[in-house]
Amino acid sequence: MRGVYSVVRSRILPGLWQLWAVLLLCVASMVTQPTLAAGPGAAGFDHAKTGFQLSGAHRNVRCESCHVQGVFKGTPTQCSSCHASGSQRITAAAMPATHIPTKQACETCHNTLSFTGAHFNHMGVAPGTCATCHNGSMAKGKPSTHIVTTAACDTCHKTSAWTPASFNHGAVTPGSCASCHNGKTATGKPSTHIPTTASCDTCHKTVAWKPAAFSHSGVAPGTCATCHNGSTATGKPATHIPTTQTCDSCHKASAWTPANFNHNGVTSGGCATCHNGKTATGKPSTHIPTTASCDTCHKTVAWKPASFSHSGVAPGTCVTCHNGSIAKGKPSTHIPTAAACDSCHKTAAWVPANFNHSGVTPGACVTCHNGTTATGKPATHIPTTQACDTCHKTASWKPATMNHTGIAPGTCATCHNGTTAAGKSANHIPTTASCDTCHKTSSWNTATMNHTGIAPGTCSTCHNGTTATGKSTTHIPTNQSCDTCHKTSAWTPATFSHTGVAPGTCSTCHNGTTAMGKPTTHLPTTASCDSCHKTSAWTPATFSHTGIAPGTCATCHNGTIAAGKSTTHLPTTASCDTCHKTSAWTPATFSHTGVAPGTCSTCHNGTTAMGKPTTHIPTTQSCDICHKTSAWTPATFSHTGVVPGTCSTCHNGTTATGKPTTHLPTTASCDSCHKTSAWTP
Repeated sequence: MRGVYSVVRSRILPGLWQLWAVLLLCVASMVTQPTLAAGPGAAGFDHAKTGFQLSGAHRNVRCESCHVQGVFKGTPTQCSSCHASGSQRITAAAMPATHIPTKQACETCHNTLSFTGAHFNHMGVAPGTCATCHNGSMAKGKPSTHIVTTAACDTCHKTSAWTPASFNHGAVTPGSCASCHNGKTATGKPSTHIPTTASCDTCHKTVAWKPAAFSHSGVAPGTCATCHNGSTATGKPATHIPTTQTCDSCHKASAWTPANFNHNGVTSGGCATCHNGKTATGKPSTHIPTTASCDTCHKTVAWKPASFSHSGVAPGTCVTCHNGSIAKGKPSTHIPTAAACDSCHKTAAWVPANFNHSGVTPGACVTCHNGTTATGKPATHIPTTQACDTCHKTASWKPATMNHTGIAPGTCATCHNGTTAAGKSANHIPTTASCDTCHKTSSWNTATMNHTGIAPGTCSTCHNGTTATGKSTTHIPTNQSCDTCHKTSAWTPATFSHTGVAPGTCSTCHNGTTAMGKPTTHLPTTASCDSCHKTSAWTPATFSHTGIAPGTCATCHNGTIAAGKSTTHLPTTASCDTCHKTSAWTPATFSHTGVAPGTCSTCHNGTTAMGKPTTHIPTTQSCDICHKTSAWTPATFSHTGVVPGTCSTCHNGTTATGKPTTHLPTTASCDSCHKTSAWTP
């Protein structure tokens, strides 16, 4: 044992002392020597040459904190390689468990100076996920004073700044406005607000407080005056019909006017209490004399039409009122009868009267319809001894229905012989054909002549003036066939084709012989017809005044060649076109230019032109003192120079408006109070 101990003392202990001394030197070196990592240090090493610039806190970190086990090559340069949980570089702070979840690189928000005070980049954050971080733990969340809402943060807030926030009312539960708008969280109802327990959004909109659409929904009936008292809201005016009824008895919440007066509860027969001509419209002086209550005939909804109740009126007693005094009676032109009014007339309306022919014996119409009691058969009636109702109906005389049923074809002339009924007229086309060959029993006119099969150019075979109407003596001379211009459906209008007629050759035909020529009253002219007239129509003719020398109108318009100045024309030697236009005589524009002031009456004397009427205010002043040449009225009366106190000389109620009957009693002159420029104020 002593041998072993001796060996330990002699060999091992000296080695341990040497190791202990080295460790002490290392500790002393760590305490006293500075870190050589930021740049060229004691050894002159520049870390930036490695491609990784040491900045911020990295300048004070020992080399071996990053270069593990002395390995320099391959040392990572990304933050997440060192600052991560489980990293071999135990001196590097790792992302804590409470860190905001993100896949972004550390340096996106952090810097090497300090991890804290990081600027978070919200780019790429999914909309609606703010609360994932802003939950009060990872990042600042919604404060306790926040407006109550389940909406996502970015519905109102922006990532650039919390305030100002644009609040989106889109998901706010109806009726919950006051949850925020309570005067603390957000603006609430002011002290001057109309008293109400209704929710804000009943009247207001989220887009703007004003204008507010007040909803009267839910307002208790009969409580209008709670607000409409003249203080809180408009109340009942002094001119209102006296009533103790609530506002909504007559008025609507949507509008005051028109008001529907509610007559409910008005005592029957009590209309005149208000309808007395003072409180409300009363019975007019032309009213049917009666002591009956208004509502006996009139309705509360409208005076007119009044429904007179004939209920209970004994049949045959109409004349008791309808006697021409109390109510309209039987007119002097009435069919003579002693029957009661209601035999024919109805209480609902006089006309039309329904005469009851029920029970009238067939064939007995003439008993009344004899020309005395009622309209009879006129002198022009078809001679017949048949009873009226054979053709006529009791409902209406006309049209009368003549029943031709059973009449044998070709036997029309049996009646239509000029005696029994109208026959063939003297100017009828000569024919032995039966009436119904062309005419119909339903109507004589129009007669349908069937021209089918008539060979073109053979019209004159019949239309020769004997068999049928032929060419008149005034007809344009021609040997052409009728159907060259006329149609079988109608003679007129005839279609003459002027196509190909050379301009200026109208008078070749229109010479008064071949065709109508220039009448004796025509304006003297050698111009061709078509200079003014058209081939489609003579009139209206378009006379071209182009090139007419001004002032030469009277050359033609002299009363001979063309219409001249009428006998009633204002005496003048001026040329027609001084006032008239070639396009139209009237209206004529009289030019007063150059008329000397004060000389109006030279023409306006009642003879040459309209003068001063008999009702004119007496004056010797010239017309143009008050009137203008552009218009008589309104006239501007000039009171300049009127002697003060002489107003009533004209304003006496005759010459000009005088003092009205409602005027304050006074003997003072008008201009003591009034001004000549205006009566009022």
